[in-house]
Amino acid sequence: MTFRVHTVNPEDAVEAVFFRIQQTTMADVPILNPALSVEAIDFQRWQGHWLGMVVTPWCMSLTLVPGSTDNWASVGVNKRRFVKFPAGDFAFLGGAEEELGEYQSCSLFSPMGKFANQLEAVQTARAAMIGLLTAPVVEPDSAAAKTEAKVLPRADQSKAISRRGFFALRKP
Repeated sequence: MTFRVHTVNPEDAVEAVFFRIQQTTMADVPILNPALSVEAIDFQRWQGHWLGMVVTPWCMSLTLVPGSTDNWASVGVNKRRFVKFPAGDFAFLGGAEEELGEYQSCSLFSPMGKFANQLEAVQTARAAMIGLLTAPVVEPDSAAAKTEAKVLPRADQSKAISRRGFFALRKP
């Protein structure tokens, strides 16, 4: 596996890698949504590394790319690790591509058939990124709920959250 530190925003490299994957490995795979294209979205510095979203015709993923050697946890290709965000803990799988080097991704949607167009997918990706970096706010609406919230054991309050659970928290 190739380890490469990206000192500048890796959006272009990420897009190039996933576009190549679309043209080669994913070519003619029936789950591809023809209304979508590959796009790297809102990559930003996070804990010394690069965090962003990748939209493809087959999936939408949170993606981490090393921005330094400090506190980067190499896991190996298709090996899992949990990453703590304000919204909870999320499982990331290790990956590596020649043009990009090592990266880690957390699939949020796959397949992508429910998205009508690129704009809808991009807006969903941006909303998911905001949700990921925002701690959930629990607003009890009664005295009983306040009491119940206080007596929950600490371990129960910090359990890892599933992808579906994450999106369920964000429903209006």
